[in-house]
Amino acid sequence: MTIALQYCNITVNDPEESLAFYCDALGLEVRNDVAQGGFHWITLGTPDQPGLEIVLSSPHAGRSQADGDALQELLVKGVLPMLVFRTDDLDGLFEKVRASGAEVMQEPIDQPWGPRDCAFRDPSGNMIRVSQAPV
Repeated sequence: MTIALQYCNITVNDPEESLAFYCDALGLEVRNDVAQGGFHWITLGTPDQPGLEIVLSSPHAGRSQADGDALQELLVKGVLPMLVFRTDDLDGLFEKVRASGAEVMQEPIDQPWGPRDCAFRDPSGNMIRVSQAPV
């Protein structure tokens, strides 16, 4: 038996606005762009992981008004769970993301538990970490 992660959801204020960060800065590609019932979500992925997709959607997409409002409040506070990406060129990716204007939370450092990593906030305030395995 095998098991693999298929989807990961990221709540953002505006999926379209988030594309510059996730596609242009991080290098993800758009796989699907859906507008339905007044909601909009965009599915992203990477060429080297064809089975894993990241879905950008707004707080109210597919949720009750109360749940969407609660999620929006958490998004504004910047307390939603972070997402961690892995790269083989942390310093190069860091410079690319920083040049995009993203808010830098942590420049690349070697962590005592092994990886070298850095952190940014996406346009909606989500923490995005990027790590590189120790060499």
